[in-house]
Amino acid sequence: MRTTIINILCILLILLCLSGFVSSPMALILGFLFTLFLGKPFEKFIGQTVQYLLKISVVGLGLGMYLMETLNTGKEGFTLTILTISATLILGFFLAKILKIEKRLGHLISSGTSICGGSAIAAVSPVIKANSKIISLALGVVFFLNSIALFIFPAIGHFFHMTQHQFGLWAAVAIHDTSSVVGAALEYGEESLRVATTVKLARTLWIIPVSFISMFIFKNKEGRISIPWFILFFIVAILMNTFFNLPAVLTQSITGISKRLLVVTLFLVGTSLSIKDIKQTGARPFVFGIILWIFISVGSLLFILDIAVK
Repeated sequence: MRTTIINILCILLILLCLSGFVSSPMALILGFLFTLFLGKPFEKFIGQTVQYLLKISVVGLGLGMYLMETLNTGKEGFTLTILTISATLILGFFLAKILKIEKRLGHLISSGTSICGGSAIAAVSPVIKANSKIISLALGVVFFLNSIALFIFPAIGHFFHMTQHQFGLWAAVAIHDTSSVVGAALEYGEESLRVATTVKLARTLWIIPVSFISMFIFKNKEGRISIPWFILFFIVAILMNTFFNLPAVLTQSITGISKRLLVVTLFLVGTSLSIKDIKQTGARPFVFGIILWIFISVGSLLFILDIAVK
C-alpha cells in the first residue's frame, strides 16, 4: 500500500514538472527530497527512463536549431573540447595514483568528468571490465557534483557577466552530465540552451575514441564500444528544420515539450540521489572528482573569458 501511494505521489510531481511551473533546479530538489523522506519510487525503472527521456528531449531540441548555426557552434567548441578532455584524463591518471584511488574507479570518474558524466561511465565501464561497485561509486561522485553545478553555474555566469553564448559553451564543457548541462543552460536563456546542447553532443562523440584508448590502457581487446546513436537523430532533426518548411507551430510545440521533459528528467535524476549512497562512496573519490571538476571548470572559464577579452 505504501509503495502504491509513493508511486502515485511521484506521478503527480512528474505532472507538476510537465506543467512548466517548476524550474530545473527546483525539479532536482523535489526529486532529492522525495527520495529522502519517502524513498525511491519506481526504483527498477528510473535509470532507463532517465536515459530515454533525455535522448528524446535532446532530439526534440534539434527541431529548433539550424545547420550552419550548429556547425559554427560545434567548430568553436572543438579546440576547447580537445584541450579539456586530454588534460582532464592525464591529470586524472596521475591524481588517482597520488590519492591511491583504484585505477578503474579513477579512470571512470575522469572519463565522466571530461566527457559527459553518466553516459561516458556507462560506455567506458564494460571496456575496462569495471565491476558494479566501481560503476556505482563513479556514478555517485558524478551525479552529486552534477547537482551542485546545476545551482551554482548560472550564478557564476551572471557574476562574470557572461553572455548566453559564453555560458552555453562553458556549461557544455565544465558540467558532467547532459541533463545538468541543459538544465543549467535552460535557466540561463534560449541561446545558451542551443549552444550548450550542440557543444555537449559534439563532445559526447568523444566517448568513442576515449573508449578505444581505455581498451589499450587496460589491455582489453574484447571490449565492446558503445556508440551514442541518438546524436544521429539529433542531426536529422536539425537537417529537417533547416531544409524543410516545417510549420513554426509544430517546431515550437515540440521544442517546448522537450524542455518540459528535461525538467521531468532532472526530477527523476533527483530521485536517484540518496544520502546513503553518498556516504558509502567515501571521501577520497569525492576529493578526486572535485579536484578534476575544479580543474576543468576554472580552466575552461578562463579560456572562454580570455577569448572574450581578445
